[in-house]
Amino acid sequence: MDTLKTIQSLREELNQHNYNYYVLDNATITDLEFDMKLKELQELEAKYPEFFDEDSPTQRVGGGITKNFNTIPHEFRMYSLDNSYSKEDVLEWEKRIHRGLGTTDVEYTCELKYDGASISILYENGRLSRAVTRGDGFQGDEVTNNVKTIRSVPI
Repeated sequence: MDTLKTIQSLREELNQHNYNYYVLDNATITDLEFDMKLKELQELEAKYPEFFDEDSPTQRVGGGITKNFNTIPHEFRMYSLDNSYSKEDVLEWEKRIHRGLGTTDVEYTCELKYDGASISILYENGRLSRAVTRGDGFQGDEVTNNVKTIRSVPI
């Protein structure tokens, strides 16, 4: 199979897996399998930039926007972190942070990762004002009333 066909095949497969996961709520491969295929696609797209496609799964973050909620633009873009499966991955990430900040004087806070939604929550005067899903990173679904039902989220 030639390179372009491999890239197109990976894009189609990953888009289908994203649809299964985000729309049908039915994961058909493990997170690790998905991430390995995504990494393969990222490497091919980096090596062959002439095959760039803005609709590639490598250019998307999160689950997209739904029609059931109001769409709200984010004040600041919400990014997604790359997955790490080894100590080397974490050390490479740390090097990128140091380069990006221009310093090695960085403190970290670590939390367990739970699968679920990424949400931007805005508090005004100490009260929950708005909650928006990550969506595509630039805009998301306004889910304030839904988030208010989560007991661990201060309102």
